[in-house]
Amino acid sequence: MVAEKSIAAGGVVFRNTEMSLQVVLVSRRNDDLCALPKGRPESGESIRETAIREVKEETGLEVEIIEYIGDVKYSFLNSNQKKVNKVVEYFLMIPIGGDFDKHDQEFDEVDWYDIHHASKILTHKNQTHIIDKAIEIIQSFN
Repeated sequence: MVAEKSIAAGGVVFRNTEMSLQVVLVSRRNDDLCALPKGRPESGESIRETAIREVKEETGLEVEIIEYIGDVKYSFLNSNQKKVNKVVEYFLMIPIGGDFDKHDQEFDEVDWYDIHHASKILTHKNQTHIIDKAIEIIQSFN
């Protein structure tokens, strides 16, 4: 049986404060989820457009892409018990407007976290290498 393919895109939104380098994570209390914002493309949308739209919907922030980071690949069984191979493309982003009060209802909480702490609290550990790569890219700017 051939597996179904799925693609999504998301972002590591960061800011550098006097205290620390921070990233945005989204969370849901009812299923104890803490993650990077991401989602599926709409018809005719590029991966970059998907990443920007999904981050805006899930965080309330308007963002600008700085650089491509990498992807996360995983498989799961859908509701019909069919295997789905998923690829999520992530981009490094900076906020250019908006605010957390404007995020959609998919997540209960959206907030800034120290980038090094963020890796430790992610629900899906397959996203930690994306944060590690984001740190490398950000450090290369200096």
